[in-house]
Amino acid sequence: MTRLIVAGGGGGDAVAAAVLDRALYGRGTAETAGDRAVILTYAWDRLLVDPAPGPRTAADFTGLRALTPSVYAVPGEAKPVAPAGSTLPRLAAELPHTFALLDPHHGVEGMVRQLEELIGHLAPTSIDLLDVGGDILAHGDEPTLRSPLGDALSLAACAQVNAEVRLLVAGPGLDGEIPVEALYERLETVVHTLTADDVAPIGPVMEWHPSEATGMLTAAARGVRGVCEVRDAGLTIPLTDGGAVIHEADLDTAFRRNRLARAIADTTGLAEAERYCREICGYSEIDYEREKVARFGAAPEGPFRPRAVLAGVARFAEEARARGVSHTTFRRLTEVLGLSGVQRADLRALLIGTQPERYDAPLWRL
Repeated sequence: MTRLIVAGGGGGDAVAAAVLDRALYGRGTAETAGDRAVILTYAWDRLLVDPAPGPRTAADFTGLRALTPSVYAVPGEAKPVAPAGSTLPRLAAELPHTFALLDPHHGVEGMVRQLEELIGHLAPTSIDLLDVGGDILAHGDEPTLRSPLGDALSLAACAQVNAEVRLLVAGPGLDGEIPVEALYERLETVVHTLTADDVAPIGPVMEWHPSEATGMLTAAARGVRGVCEVRDAGLTIPLTDGGAVIHEADLDTAFRRNRLARAIADTTGLAEAERYCREICGYSEIDYEREKVARFGAAPEGPFRPRAVLAGVARFAEEARARGVSHTTFRRLTEVLGLSGVQRADLRALLIGTQPERYDAPLWRL
């Protein structure tokens, strides 16, 4: 009995898909490999992990395993080809699921082909499309959107596949891209409220994985409440009871609502989809990544100076508390302090080692 879960935005959505599998189906830790979900996801990580903008293709890895002519599993022993980076091999090594690569470089038509091949190969008992935060329910042109393309590609592909797909949103509002009030108007049934037990198996993963939305989802399920500041833009996200809830939404309605998803539905290349994204949204998140690399990518990595880092964290905490912020992520701290992705682990170890009482896993309490 195999289930298929499509991680709508890649990154932390793939980790949340592992939580979903255990919470809804209760078989995520079963000893029989055939009774675990296959998680189809982009290899599209933040620049702290992968310095190359945009999603990776199969050619960016060694050690992949073919599942179908156009779908490859990413096993624990797979490696990204330098300079690319990816969290997927480590996820595959630490979680009891099969992670398969969703590749948008042949546009939505290519993604539909991948989905239909995989569905034919697996004959899954269920297919879920999961998004943490809910920006997949956008119109596609909201000024608050920051990463519309990945979700729109997944939505457009799943809406056209010849199979029944259920759309699920975990932690409405945790990505800070659509106002929570607008999201609740577009959500339907409450499917499940996550608990600390549900997220316990991904606890070790969230010790190193940089996803902020899934980190807040985990914290909310563990009972952490307050206001969390995230991203390089310093968005503030409330941590409430609703942050641990999984809702169902109507897939066809979401597709019809999303201008970008409709526009890219027949695309045959990622560059073509990006053009539509620029026309409708005014930008593409891959352009943002390119610009960020151009600004900071060539900067040399400075030494990690613990005393200076602790002083910088203390200054940031004082300023953030004055803004009403109670928590932040290690990714946010890394970027505020001008540290590299590699130094994020050093920062985390330093803070937890010196002030363990402030660690509200996986967030940092200010």
